[in-house]
Amino acid sequence: MISPVKRILKINEWFHPDGFPISVERREPQEDFEPHAHEFAELVIVTGGKCLHVTGNDSWDLTAGDAFVIAGKREHEYQDLMDLRLVNILYQPNQLKMGLIDLPSVPGYHALFTLEPARKNKQATKGPLHLNGKELARVTELVNRLESELMAREPGFGFMATACFMQIIGMLSRCYGKSPSPDGRALLRIGEALSHLERNIHREVNLDELASIAHMSRRSFLRVFQAATATSPLAWVIAQRIQRACSLLRQTDRRVTEIAFDVGFNDSNYFTRQFTKVTGLSPRNYRMRQRGS
Repeated sequence: MISPVKRILKINEWFHPDGFPISVERREPQEDFEPHAHEFAELVIVTGGKCLHVTGNDSWDLTAGDAFVIAGKREHEYQDLMDLRLVNILYQPNQLKMGLIDLPSVPGYHALFTLEPARKNKQATKGPLHLNGKELARVTELVNRLESELMAREPGFGFMATACFMQIIGMLSRCYGKSPSPDGRALLRIGEALSHLERNIHREVNLDELASIAHMSRRSFLRVFQAATATSPLAWVIAQRIQRACSLLRQTDRRVTEIAFDVGFNDSNYFTRQFTKVTGLSPRNYRMRQRGS
């Protein structure tokens, strides 16, 4: 049997014509909406009511204070709506011009924004993050500021809106680390391992050290890490190094060999092979294409 084609929400339908990669959509209340996926990511904050949130074959109950991220390609819908009210913050991760600075050192950031959206099976009756009344009020205030900047679009709105969005991400990341759901504790431990890898991206991957940080046996750590990220720790580190290399190739004129060593590779030939495997282009060809030459 052929599955029906799911609805894909398009970027040009949900973002301002000026191309700014953040948008706010309030649903007060949320009405019935067919199963769908997005060309963008979506941060959902439930402000009232309740429902059943369905993603593929998995589902969990939502109530006021729940917050979660839906990755672009993940299909989802809301069922059994009871005065459900929520705020959707839509964003295009690849287009956002914002530096995370030390945010990746917060385990809750990786758990909520990296690992949770990628999981295929949540096996939970509640969402991954539940805010208490005080936390929800603080997040709502930040969302209101973000929405005001996006509506007014005065000179400098992009800077101000991005700052508000960064505050929201930072606060939610901290909240996740303070009171994870039972289902999220294992992800938080993996998030701690990812934070360690971020801080030591130039070092060789030490599986025993990572397992110790996650408070797991080496075997359990590898199993949970693979389930959460769909990759191995070494492959994850290589992908992060290549992502940084891409940025340096776009923004600087430094030699490829220098960039390879700067992002953590000890062999420029190995770097070139891995870069080509991930991007489909050699570092030099990638730089030329990005610069239109």
